[in-house]
Amino acid sequence: MPRRHLHMTGADGAALRAALRELRTELAVPAQFPAAVLAEAEQAAAHPRLPSTDVTGIPFFTVDPPDSVDLDQAMHLAKRPSGGYRVHYAIADVAAFVTPGGALDAEAHRRVTTLYFPDGKVPLHPAVLSEGAASLLPDQPRPALVWRLDLDSDGRVESAEVRRALVRSRAKLDYATVQKAIDSGTADEALALLKVVGTLREALEVERGGISLNVPEQEVVEQGGSYALAYRVPLPADGWNAQISLMTGMAAADMMLAAGTGILRTLPTAPDGAVGRLRRAAKALRIDWPHHVPYAELVRSLDPRLPAHAAFLQECTTLLRGAGYTAFTPGEAPVPLLHAAVAAPYAHCTAPLRRLVDRYAGELCVAASAGAEPPQWAVAALPALPHEMAEGTRLANAAERECVDLVEAALLKDRVGETFEATVIDVKEHDPQTGTVHLEDPAVVGRIESPTTALPLGERIRVRLTRADPGTSKILFTPAP
Repeated sequence: MPRRHLHMTGADGAALRAALRELRTELAVPAQFPAAVLAEAEQAAAHPRLPSTDVTGIPFFTVDPPDSVDLDQAMHLAKRPSGGYRVHYAIADVAAFVTPGGALDAEAHRRVTTLYFPDGKVPLHPAVLSEGAASLLPDQPRPALVWRLDLDSDGRVESAEVRRALVRSRAKLDYATVQKAIDSGTADEALALLKVVGTLREALEVERGGISLNVPEQEVVEQGGSYALAYRVPLPADGWNAQISLMTGMAAADMMLAAGTGILRTLPTAPDGAVGRLRRAAKALRIDWPHHVPYAELVRSLDPRLPAHAAFLQECTTLLRGAGYTAFTPGEAPVPLLHAAVAAPYAHCTAPLRRLVDRYAGELCVAASAGAEPPQWAVAALPALPHEMAEGTRLANAAERECVDLVEAALLKDRVGETFEATVIDVKEHDPQTGTVHLEDPAVVGRIESPTTALPLGERIRVRLTRADPGTSKILFTPAP
């Protein structure tokens, strides 16, 4: 997971956009799709491999940011006559368009994942597919992998199956619209059940010791003819929606483990040193963390609308470092097995338009659900997928880090010499004159170097901005007299 999410609204920001273009070049980010890939995508969009099963009678809906058009998932929720709930979850069937070994397939393996920049994205697949023929856009028949998950009254999965089927979404919803409809009582039953099932799944997450980080999104916004940084705090609806995806990923992991062939998303338990660092950050931000309170319990108590809590949640994402993928075939024991934040076996399978591995996990689950042998093209790719995904994730993380630094430097470049109120949230153990500060306004986290004395961990201090160079994508503070 990226340390921060960034996107731009408002002003054109020509200089900043030029710097972001240069960053893409420096990171060797894939540019335009080759002509052969575009031609194959156009052909695939016009002639997809359609399934024989038709479930277009199910009134699916999607929940995404309002400007999203690459829609991977659609859902429908209902009460079961015998008690409990039934969730239908449709996932875009990218394999209906991408031929193994073809130009599209090769390009997807080169790109691995969609890359997000403040001024736009670099997609995994050409827009004719990712934003068109393969996207679960409303009122359009689409091939999909349709999960049916039957839950008991507590939200536990009693049975899960997945098959190919033709679907048709009825509505493209965004989080704010969903939240307003549910809060006002105007949501229909299927949408209202998103809160019911999402809340039950959140309770089960607490029970098994899992953690979901409600990390605020950092926005670059126009303000008074200049730029500012602001946070978008996730709504409860964001969390309910995420729980449906998490539940499906857990079901996929169990299905592949039972079949003996698959690929898991894994995360080792955080080392004591990493947790110790978070404890220092909590102290610095005046967050009470008694030693008897588990990390997961503390995280669930935080309010991302509070600046100190938002800063701490950003620091919590450091515990997600070390996440990777574990592929396995019959006779192999997947090691590692668990995803520490999910607190269960888990698989990425719900975002195939934006992440390469999901296409393979989905294909293996369809075969496992039918009791059939997995396709050879999917099995043959498994040994290389963990490394491919690691390299793609490394590039995505590098792009995200550099974007944060670049945007902050660009927004502060005319304020060098100014002083700000800040809190010292980290001090290097072997260099106590170097650390990190969290500014109250603007929403910036930056490096600080003290020329003479050790930094006061956890103290509020005034700092002076001494460097903000968009050319080097770096900002630097020193303690102000």
